[in-house]
Amino acid sequence: MSFLPPSPPDGHRIGTIALVGAGPGAADLLTLRALDRLRNADVVFYDRLVDPEVLVLTPARKVFVGKEVAANAWPQARINRVIVAAAMDGLRVVRLKSGDPSVFGRACEELEAARSFGIPVEIVPGITAASAAAASLGRPLTERGRTERLVLATATCRPGETANLSGAFVPGTTLALYMAMHRLSVVEAELLAAGAPGDCEVEFVQGAGTAGQRILTTTLRGMAAAATGLSNPAIILIRWPKTVDRMACAPALAETS
Repeated sequence: MSFLPPSPPDGHRIGTIALVGAGPGAADLLTLRALDRLRNADVVFYDRLVDPEVLVLTPARKVFVGKEVAANAWPQARINRVIVAAAMDGLRVVRLKSGDPSVFGRACEELEAARSFGIPVEIVPGITAASAAAASLGRPLTERGRTERLVLATATCRPGETANLSGAFVPGTTLALYMAMHRLSVVEAELLAAGAPGDCEVEFVQGAGTAGQRILTTTLRGMAAAATGLSNPAIILIRWPKTVDRMACAPALAETS
């Protein structure tokens, strides 16, 4: 670790840290455990995508620690420092993250920071964006006999690294992509080059479960061009059924036939 909060004095109670999933946005999609932690917190450090209607449920002091692209005042190391320092002061800390903390939520770094100082820490799961997107579409993420394999993947890796998506995308798969809107052309080209059918169905859900939700259905070939005008936060669901049903897998073609 690169920081050393002061050790608490003898007899001083160390606080706790809860990494809480806020879900896709709607407050009534919080778990009961998440609601309990919010109502009993002393301080809540929350992300950029946490909906305001979730924040009103807690009487705690609220601190915004959201990451902004190209203007990030809250790098991960700084977030680690402030949540650990608050817990070392004896506070009940909630680190509130959109979706589920365990799914591309940088939970590993925060767990490690807490444990390195002996701070009790827990994960309170939330509804991840892929599940929220499926609910908004009114269809499951897996379908018996067609897509019996679900892969959650990110197209955004650490600097200098590249996501290998083609190895995970085989017949019978629903590929749920997080943080991929800025790499659509690369993803499209990679999957097509690996043999995925160009007419596989692609569904974009921007702002899943929120008032600003937008949905676009298209095909793998041409998806980057079709998604012009959509932006993050968005989930991309790409389906490669085991038995290709052209009417189900290529709605754009069906409409023009």
